Amino acid sequence: MKMILFILLLAVSPVWAADAVAPKIDIGRGGECVKDPQWMRKNHMHLLKHQRDETLRKGARDDKVSLKGCIECHASTSDDSVTARADSFCVACHHYEAVKIDCFECHSGKRKSAWLQQRNAK
Repeated sequence: MKMILFILLLAVSPVWAADAVAPKIDIGRGGECVKDPQWMRKNHMHLLKHQRDETLRKGARDDKVSLKGCIECHASTSDDSVTARADSFCVACHHYEAVKIDCFECHSGKRKSAWLQQRNAK
């Protein structure tokens, strides 16, 4: 009996642990992405890197797979940013995975449409 309980506990524990530590993410407006969420979680950096290379070397600008496009959909509706808070879209996952975000050393993490509205209001 003790052995069955022990095996059951081992089988169920990872499920509890995953729920307890998974990041809580503010997905912004979200909506339909360029790829399905599972694919994006695993491969978004390759997509962005490829787009960066195409833009820098060939001048190709495809808003569908641009960092700007991602920010427009995923910036928080409360602060228009993907980096402002611990639960912000980019910050939450990168912190969870212990991966440095270097995109925003050069690029803004704020939604451009919100930035333009704020600028025009002055």
